[in-house]
Amino acid sequence: MSSAISVQNLTKDFRIGIRSLKLRAVDDLSLEIPRGQVYGLLGPNGCGKSTTLKIILGLVTATSGAISILGHPSATSEARRRTGFLPEAPYFHKFLSGRELVRYCAQLSGVDSGKVAEAVEAALSLAAMTEAADRPIGTYSKGMLQRIGFAQAIVHDPELVILDEPTAGVDPVGSAAIGRMIHAMRDKGKTVVLCSHLLGQVEQVCDRVAIMDRGKLVLEGKVDDVLARRDRHVMTIESLTPAAREAAEAALSAHGAKVTSITHPRRSLEDLFRELVTGSRDA
Repeated sequence: MSSAISVQNLTKDFRIGIRSLKLRAVDDLSLEIPRGQVYGLLGPNGCGKSTTLKIILGLVTATSGAISILGHPSATSEARRRTGFLPEAPYFHKFLSGRELVRYCAQLSGVDSGKVAEAVEAALSLAAMTEAADRPIGTYSKGMLQRIGFAQAIVHDPELVILDEPTAGVDPVGSAAIGRMIHAMRDKGKTVVLCSHLLGQVEQVCDRVAIMDRGKLVLEGKVDDVLARRDRHVMTIESLTPAAREAAEAALSAHGAKVTSITHPRRSLEDLFRELVTGSRDA
């Protein structure tokens, strides 16, 4: 089975200033994002992750490299039809109600006219926005705006959902709600790509993570694997006497202690992030 997203040797250069100096935003990036998982794309401001997402979505043209979505070239209508997107700072017409917005997006996305109403209600329900669906968007809180944005991203039942900072400016209760929505999408077999600065939430909801810094990939893997400290061990010991504890390193068995398990302690994703990245270019 092909990956949900395949990125091969992606490079993006921007020309800036009156001298057209070259800024390399993405530097020879290669990624394979598996289907049916929640994938976290992390990095400091200016690391190239948002540019990468825009290139994947066809909003920005790459300088070089190849990208496919669900086995199709990323720029094709078939790839776009099977993808849902919530941008970092979505703007919706304030005079529309939430239901009107989601219905409009369903029609734009090609949902069959006979199934639009059902699709709209399903998306509103998953986003926990049914009760507020008939209110004008201009009356929504930040958390409600993000949730209605989530609904419009999934109303056409996409196989791939890309969320760019979905919890930006959202309180902890709203963030938890969005986390539950992400898990619900994964439970339905969807692939979710999550770009976020809330590392604690990423650690809880993601199956795999990739960390970028200065346009390059610095680490990628399963969350449990990348957070394990392989250079350290935790020993769980049964019947440990004070004498055995004092002499543990030299002669545990001589004092009747039994090692029942050896595991690798985990660092937090935030600690790993700080170890790997050098900070924002803006700084």
